[in-house]
Amino acid sequence: MENNISAEQDKELLSRLNDGDKRAFNAIFQKYYSSLCAYSYRFVELADGEEIVQDILLWLWQNRTTFYPHTSLASYLFRAVHHRCLSCIEQQSVKQRIETLYWKNQLSDIPSGADEFQVEELLARIHQAIEQLPPTYREAFILHRFKDNSYKEIAEQLNVSTKTVDYRIQQALKLLRADLKDYFPLLLLLMAR
Repeated sequence: MENNISAEQDKELLSRLNDGDKRAFNAIFQKYYSSLCAYSYRFVELADGEEIVQDILLWLWQNRTTFYPHTSLASYLFRAVHHRCLSCIEQQSVKQRIETLYWKNQLSDIPSGADEFQVEELLARIHQAIEQLPPTYREAFILHRFKDNSYKEIAEQLNVSTKTVDYRIQQALKLLRADLKDYFPLLLLLMAR
């Protein structure tokens, strides 16, 4: 019975939304925002999930005059969040594969004609930056990037979830990028030789 009432309320809200009623949009936003964010957190980090939900709800407002779901509003919104989360995961996976190639291949393939002092300085700085990472980030980063352990293997070793492993590695990469930003010109110079 409650689902029927909720579905009828959603139909009424959608009808008002189609007419440009901002209060209807606010009602939809308040009704679904928290549960959509909680649902997205099953797949992605909280900040990413909130951004996904906000983007979907913004899209709903921007397309209010032409939006007519073939299913219930709730089904549509949850399905949209699910698909966006999967896209986000795929984008992060591609980004990580690129960064893995960078860290594994580029640093080990520095040209032999490069200034030995510059290479040693760069490698020492990278090692120092990795050592300065918080211990949990450093451990997950090293296990994944240098020991080729999968997220699942790392999660089992550290007794944490794979989402926690993903978060730690993402944070480690963010900190390393910030810490080593001044050394990228040197790296590019060495790689160009």
